[in-house]
Formats: sequence, structure tokens, C-alpha cells
Amino acid sequence: MPEIIEPYYVSMLKGHGFTPDPDDHQYGALGLCWKISQEIGEGSYWTYGQKDLYDIKIHNFSFHKDSLLEFSLPECLSITRYDSISGEELSPYRRLSAGCIKTYIGGYEPYQVLIHKNIPIRSIGIEIMPAYYEDYLKKQYPEEYRNPVEAFRKIDQTTDFPEMSRLLSEVQNYRGDGIAAKLFYESKVAEALSLVVEYQKKRPAAPIKLSQADLERIQTVAAYLSDHYAAEIPMERLTQIACMGTTKLKSSFKKVYDCTITEYIQQRRMSQAEYLLTNTDLSIGQIAQTVGYSTSSRFAQLFRKSTGLLPGEFRKVGSR
Repeated sequence: MPEIIEPYYVSMLKGHGFTPDPDDHQYGALGLCWKISQEIGEGSYWTYGQKDLYDIKIHNFSFHKDSLLEFSLPECLSITRYDSISGEELSPYRRLSAGCIKTYIGGYEPYQVLIHKNIPIRSIGIEIMPAYYEDYLKKQYPEEYRNPVEAFRKIDQTTDFPEMSRLLSEVQNYRGDGIAAKLFYESKVAEALSLVVEYQKKRPAAPIKLSQADLERIQTVAAYLSDHYAAEIPMERLTQIACMGTTKLKSSFKKVYDCTITEYIQQRRMSQAEYLLTNTDLSIGQIAQTVGYSTSSRFAQLFRKSTGLLPGEFRKVGSR
């Protein structure tokens, strides 16, 4: 495990107030648990790695203050599910959402993320290193091997991957020990890689090339949505703004912003709802109406899907 953990994560963890707690086996005896200082936050960060092949990470902690994290991930293929989160990636900017499967290709630009105070980060993730997917697999399957990097890149972020969500839950809930645990984690890493490759085969994506004029029109649509997210916006109006048909608008928007128009609107609504919950005395019903929902129940349902918490729970922990 030190071959993976020490070069990339020890300085980052220590720099943000984490210290090793080798006696804590809450997620399994094979891994190493890190506890965050009570002055900085609360909770833990557990990780288990196998040489230079892969590592598994389980997060369950929060910061007392908004925290900007910047660190370089090792060259790896990363796949994560957040069960609770409030924050934004900054390079490029994107809201972090609970309940989705998210992939990341490490080893390039530093990763920047702003984590909001008091809201727990609960997640489970797997990082697979080149020694596994380039060396080991290529030797095992020389005739069939295909580099999985593009398969991971194409997933990016999705809510439509129940097989992977189920696998990550199995890893998160496992409490084995010894060689049985080592074999279990090894099999789940191989299964995760297999699921990603199968996912790409079942959902081939045709490349979309945008002209500069079309890109600017899509950016204009996004700006309009950001200003009018609380209103009911007919698709006809957006096609008029974009000067393109519905099909082209939807596919082009997805290409530029890695989400659908509906998801983009919901992200803006949830971001504003988070602010109102922690910085105003408005009732949850009033906040629901302010951000564009006619009923509190629908708002609560979508808010929980986005953050992993109900609005009342979010207000309670976020306002401390």
C-alpha cells in the first residue's frame, strides 16, 4: 500500500489535518484509516491499496470551514460515487452531485475542488493504476486487450450506471480480512474495469464537432438558463436563442457542458437552494418556490438526490 499512498496522498492528508489511526478498522482491517483533527473537521478517510496496481478509498468526513483543495492525482483511472456532497470542481467548473457515478483521468492537471463547510463528504471510489490496466492486463490478454482510458473518459458523470453503483456498495459494506479480503478487492477492481468497458460498448457516442458560432450560441443558452433557472423555460425559446433545432441543441449542449439542459437547470437551482438554506431564514417551502419548484416534496426529493441530504438536514449541519 505505501507505494501508492505515500507519494500522492500523505502530504495532502496531513496538510488538511488528517493523521493515521491504524487501530480504526471501521471499513476493514486491511486498509488504513485517517482521522481529521477536531479543530478542522470531523470524520475519517479510509484507503486500501495493492502495490502499484489499485487503491480503494472511502470518505466520511466534513470540514468546519469552506475548504479549497488542490492536489495532483497520480496517473490513474478513477471511478467514484458520492452519497453526500456539497461543493464544486474548479478546473473546469462543475457542481459536485450525490447519487451519480463519476470518472476522472488522473496524471494530468492538478485537481481543484471547493468543499462547503459542515456537509459530510460520503463517497466510495476505486483508482486503477497503469501497472494494472496497461501492463498486467496486456500480458494477461494480449490478443484482446484494449486501453480502457477512453472508456473511462466517455462516462465522465452519469446517473445511469446501476451495475457500478451496486459494485461500489458491495465494496463499501465489505468487512473481510486476510487473503479472502485481498481476493475480494482484487476481483471487484477487475469487475469495475469490465463494467466500464461494457458500458462504453452499449452506449457508443458519435462525436459532435461544433463551430465557433455554435459554441458561442450554446454558451448564450447557458447564460440565459443561469439567469432564468427558476422559471419554466419552453424548449422553443431556447431553440430560438441558439438558432438551431431541438436535436442539435440538446446534443451540442451535452457536448459542451457534460450534462443535459434539465440537469444544468437543476444544478443551478440546487446551488441557490444550498445558499438560501444556510444564509437565510426562509422556510423550505419558500425556498422551493424561489428556486422554481411548486411543491416542497418535489424540491426535497431532488435536493436529496443532489446532495444526499434532505433540505432540513442540510440546513441543520450547514448553518453550524
